[in-house]
Amino acid sequence: MDRCPEHLQQTGIPSGSQDKVSVPDSGPEMAEPQVAVAPVVTSKLSVKAPEFYPSGYNQNFNQNFTDSSYEDRYDGYLTLAEYVQDFLNHLTEQPGCFETEIEQFAETLNGCVTADEALQELVELIYQQATSVPNFSYIGARLCNYLSHHLTISPQTGNFRQLLLQRCRTEYENRDEATKGDETTRKQFHAFVLFLAELYLNLEIKGTKGQVTRAEILQEGLRELLNALFSNPVDSNLICAVKLLKLTGSVLEDAWKEKGRNDMEEVIQRIENVVLDANCSRDVKHMLLKLVELRSSNWGRVHGSSPHTEATPENDPNYFMNEPTFYTSDGVPFTAADPDYQEKYQELLEREDLFPDYEENGTDLPGSGDPYFDDIDDEMDPEIEEAYEKFCLESEHKREQ
Repeated sequence: MDRCPEHLQQTGIPSGSQDKVSVPDSGPEMAEPQVAVAPVVTSKLSVKAPEFYPSGYNQNFNQNFTDSSYEDRYDGYLTLAEYVQDFLNHLTEQPGCFETEIEQFAETLNGCVTADEALQELVELIYQQATSVPNFSYIGARLCNYLSHHLTISPQTGNFRQLLLQRCRTEYENRDEATKGDETTRKQFHAFVLFLAELYLNLEIKGTKGQVTRAEILQEGLRELLNALFSNPVDSNLICAVKLLKLTGSVLEDAWKEKGRNDMEEVIQRIENVVLDANCSRDVKHMLLKLVELRSSNWGRVHGSSPHTEATPENDPNYFMNEPTFYTSDGVPFTAADPDYQEKYQELLEREDLFPDYEENGTDLPGSGDPYFDDIDDEMDPEIEEAYEKFCLESEHKREQ
């Protein structure tokens, strides 16, 4: 058999199909053998074609972040800003990559962020991403915390954390004007407020003795931001205040109580006054009342007063609550809590397990697990109900006769 031509191998045609096909000679009276030749297919594919990348795929980012040194990873970008912005966009789309890629990102920054201007530019890029891109405030706060502990550059103008707090202060000082501004201004301000709340929860400050604390200045800042929001009680400001307190309320109240302060009581009183006096919408007032209810339940936290112990009839008054009830032949109900019937109860309970589709009183459940029967409405149709009542009256009348 001849060797398969190269252009046919590329198109995936079976090697046997390109050989000549001979018709067997069945006798001298037949004509010369017929020859069939497979059609020649020309492929437009080329091994030298450029690699295909789907839309939205950033080739530079993935190539740069898989190389070993920061010089190579940074090489595909014209500026530091492009490199940082690409990483921020990557985290926005795939926040789950934070743990696996943050160390390498910080290593790269330590190699190329060597001047004050570069550090300030880095802070501004992260700040803008965290306050302009929905849902990035949390991952942005985590990123800020990591870089504050792992960036080695510390110029005279301030390290990463100090420059970040300075940038936040610029926005903070405009709080009164921002809460009274137009819708766009308020929206930008509210994004800043929630980012500051995430920073308060995630930015760790190491003390001189190695203890980890939160930034005290952020705690005070959040208190003043709440005052500004409640001082201008339009719907959007109040919604932002609710989000802020849902996010940080429990932590703020604990911190204030440790200092013997009752700031949270003042905040709740402020909310109640807004509900009574402000011209906010009904839905927003409902949100505020739900927030007050949440705080009254200790922000939804449950603290166990004693270590967990297995429930027993002696230590749990509700131990028998969910146990089934059986009846004696005389119609007397009894449960597992009745000492006179414990042996009989256990026997009936084991028998019940053999018939899972039967109720406690022995009634068959024909529709158990059947979607058709599960969807049947318990209420009678009005016409059926009327006919049933008529039937009962007629039966009663006949009985009296």
